[in-house]
Amino acid sequence: MAASNRSRDGRDSILEPLCFPDPPSAPSAPSAPSPLGDAPLLCLFCSDSAPLDLLLKHLLLEHKLVIADVKLVADLPKYVSYWRRRFLEQPLTDFCSVIKTNSDGPLEKQENYFLLCDVLPEDRILREKLQQKRLEEVLEQQQQERDDGGFRRVCMFCSDEFTGNRSALLNHMAREHSFSIGLPDNIVFCDQFLDTLQGKLDSLQCLYCEKTFRDKTTLKDHMRKKAHRRINASNRLYDRFYVINYLELGKSWEEVQSEDDRELLDEDDDWSDWRAHPVSAVCLFCDDQSETMEQIYAHMKEAHGFDLHHLRTELNLRFYQQVKLVNFIRRQIHQSRCYGCQQTFESRDAVLRHIEVEGHAMKLPDAETWNQPQYYFPTYENDGLLCSLCDSDGDEDVPVIGEDDSELRALKQSGDLSQLLRSRGSCS
Repeated sequence: MAASNRSRDGRDSILEPLCFPDPPSAPSAPSAPSPLGDAPLLCLFCSDSAPLDLLLKHLLLEHKLVIADVKLVADLPKYVSYWRRRFLEQPLTDFCSVIKTNSDGPLEKQENYFLLCDVLPEDRILREKLQQKRLEEVLEQQQQERDDGGFRRVCMFCSDEFTGNRSALLNHMAREHSFSIGLPDNIVFCDQFLDTLQGKLDSLQCLYCEKTFRDKTTLKDHMRKKAHRRINASNRLYDRFYVINYLELGKSWEEVQSEDDRELLDEDDDWSDWRAHPVSAVCLFCDDQSETMEQIYAHMKEAHGFDLHHLRTELNLRFYQQVKLVNFIRRQIHQSRCYGCQQTFESRDAVLRHIEVEGHAMKLPDAETWNQPQYYFPTYENDGLLCSLCDSDGDEDVPVIGEDDSELRALKQSGDLSQLLRSRGSCS
């Protein structure tokens, strides 16, 4: 195998395949919530420190060490610190694979290089622990963003300002400007994400094709006409803002989504003892969940004064109308807005207090407000409440009335239709 050799004139020559890894600025899967940048890292063997790319070169040239898949290490400083300590305790050969270069050449030109990779169980366990720790930190950060009531930001596409929960702004951009970056629950480090997008727009750069334009008007027209009001999924810069990229070691969202669970099935597996878990329904107003529809309907009636059965009967709502109504109410509450009077509040708790005090639980706006096509799509994935809806007629059989074709026969014998049929017959 080829490697790095020092020539007689003192210059370093780097040959494949022991090449330097690419800098971690745009990895295939995010290794940290933010790029490592130029932060110096301490060498595993000596007192030298350098940024990542220079450190890898230093390890290769001075210590003949190669670290495999550096870009997949979730916390590189902790990873380096761990192995620096372990290399002081035991010889390098106890952990690394030895690669002999120029094995067919003269003995004086042969050199040993060391490969540190996750084939070693200790290294694999370390990487998995760092990945798990990173996932915990990301989920904690996401929860802090959910609970943060001090958020304040102006929409990137209009002058509307949003405060409180970040989801109000994200839903506004998706609903009013057809610009969606995904469900709010899938986003993390939302402020940095929005800063990144805003910076591109301020630089007159299209968020999808990433072309630069001469002014904002031209950019706006381009994004509208080309349907480029979306981000470029192939740009790895955005990966660190989605929780899915932190779930599995070394896997990006594309790899997670492309996995086919059917490949994991064995035809000889016995599924006779498998039992499906009941679908949980979530209250329209709070986070209460129940495994039966009767319980969730009773909860909404007792705790919030909302009776969906009564509305369905009183307004004679068909199935699709109930779906739109449920999704409309969910989105209004999620956006801290009273669906009855359309008044906006600082938080969901505030709007729930308003609905309770003002008695707006059973107050609906005009049908044209909620009976809109956009509310036919579920607000939450696998919304169990939608699965329980039925037509106002219940399970009663709907009579089928046969078509009366007497008028149709009379129409064929006279008038314009008769002339048309005769003319077609003569032509044939």
